[in-house]
Amino acid sequence: MNLQGTTALVTGAASGLGAATATLLAERGATVIGIDLAAAIERAGEQADGIGLIAADVTDEAAIRTALGRVDGARPLRLAVNCAGIGPAERILSSKGTHDLELFRRTLDVNLVGTFNVLRLAAETMAGQAPDACGDRGVIVNTASIAAFEGQVGQVAYSASKAGVVGMTITAARDLARNRIRVCTIAPGIVDTPMLAALGDEVREALEASIPHPQRLAEPAEYAKLVAMIAEHDYLNGETIRMDGALRMPPQ
Repeated sequence: MNLQGTTALVTGAASGLGAATATLLAERGATVIGIDLAAAIERAGEQADGIGLIAADVTDEAAIRTALGRVDGARPLRLAVNCAGIGPAERILSSKGTHDLELFRRTLDVNLVGTFNVLRLAAETMAGQAPDACGDRGVIVNTASIAAFEGQVGQVAYSASKAGVVGMTITAARDLARNRIRVCTIAPGIVDTPMLAALGDEVREALEASIPHPQRLAEPAEYAKLVAMIAEHDYLNGETIRMDGALRMPPQ
């Protein structure tokens, strides 16, 4: 799929993986509709040419429909990328008591339900468009995590939500095949995002040492390159791709 002259929808677009993805897609010639929370957009400041940020919650159907309403028919929606997510840490049992049930629900709501909400509504828009020269209508890329496979202590809610994203990938790809829409998922390892920077140099160095090769943190730009590769590789469908430097997470 050629991204030049198309529209791309990116959630979590104000920072981290989403911001890097929005930037690269705009450089590739796509008009980017970026979605994030209002506070994140305010912190992000001015955006590069070709990127428009909209304040919206990915779990809000009306807000996502409004964002998709900005798609110009002359620049069809060919790519949707789900980067929005939260990553709370809490043990099932601790000195403070049991895992907070509302926190568990909220994590699934944002990471899994929010991903599905954007997926289904983006697919609806794509299905109503004429196919491209290759007969395809669009690509949807979701974000899971290697925690979907090897969740660490305190990651039960996060791991469950990301495992759900992995689990729906092949089914979504099969569901949408008749509409000529592909679906893939990226499962990143440890990525150098603003959230990780807050942990300090000592923690960062320990994390880097745990990665077989290359022995460093992944960069958001590398995630963005993988998104573009999936979009442009017409035979990739129904796949979850680990981007982790061969890391397999220990219990803690």
